[in-house]
Amino acid sequence: MDRPNSFLIIQTAFIGDVILATALIEKLHEHYPTAAIDFLVRKGNETLLTHHPYLREVIVFDKRNKYRNLIKLIKKIRSNQYDELINVQRYATTGILSALSSSKHKVGFDKNPFSFFNSTTIAHSFENVHEIGRNQKLIEHLTDSIPAKPKLYPSETDFEKVRAYQHQHYFCLAPTSVWFTKQWPAEKWFDLIKTLSTKTDSLFLLGAPSDSAICETIKLKSGVANVMNLAGKLNFLESAALMKNATMNFVNDSAPMHLASAMNAPVTAIYCSTVPSFGFGPLSDQSFVVESQKKLSCRPCGLHGHKSCPKGHFECAHSITTAQVCIGV
Repeated sequence: MDRPNSFLIIQTAFIGDVILATALIEKLHEHYPTAAIDFLVRKGNETLLTHHPYLREVIVFDKRNKYRNLIKLIKKIRSNQYDELINVQRYATTGILSALSSSKHKVGFDKNPFSFFNSTTIAHSFENVHEIGRNQKLIEHLTDSIPAKPKLYPSETDFEKVRAYQHQHYFCLAPTSVWFTKQWPAEKWFDLIKTLSTKTDSLFLLGAPSDSAICETIKLKSGVANVMNLAGKLNFLESAALMKNATMNFVNDSAPMHLASAMNAPVTAIYCSTVPSFGFGPLSDQSFVVESQKKLSCRPCGLHGHKSCPKGHFECAHSITTAQVCIGV
């Protein structure tokens, strides 16, 4: 096969999935430094890749008016005539995109219902392999078997935005999650903030605009004066820039954990209903995983979590102590 000169990576899932898939960009650029690399994401996630030095273009899939926009995407992708299309997603829509792409070589996972259109199909498994290792198998025929680390590239403007907050020692806390059962309870964060406030003058709460209200409640109920609620005030890359130099970042099994990994920032990851063996654990050089010390037959109760505890007790979260979470500080 001729040496490829153009690549398209497709990952239209959630924020954390996109961040972890940036490891593919790093690896492909390492082996093909002059090749054009494009990346397809769902609308809302494109700002993660703003000014990425190794990407030619970030293509956005707006899932509103899904089928009309899908047709537009197919036309655009076909016109680019990629040498290699790498479909990280396992769902039908991206399988259609891949099948109709006119790419010379298409690779994807066997769990995609349209995988029979692939040039190469890779078995997908959640068995004790990190997501970056699973994804690496998609490009192993182009590179090697060793995955790169995910990486984001905040601009100087992003770093300048948070510079005023970056004192000698500070902690970042991201107390929310899309899924209730991935989220350490709010009252636990109250106690953590009280404990951490004796170790620093600066604590920052991070999250999306939709997280601002709960972060404000956590701030007020903690009773600690030196807490600043930045939820909704910083974008993805600004948050990543702030996390980079934190003494420690405290997160759930959620997107902020992957932001920390992409910046190689110190992180303490709290796992409630999910488990690291699913393959979405922290990748920073300095990282700690905190889980319930109780043997719970109901844990894990699902890959993505739930809107409420299926058993009603949520013991996988309530049994995690502040002392456990402070292990790295």
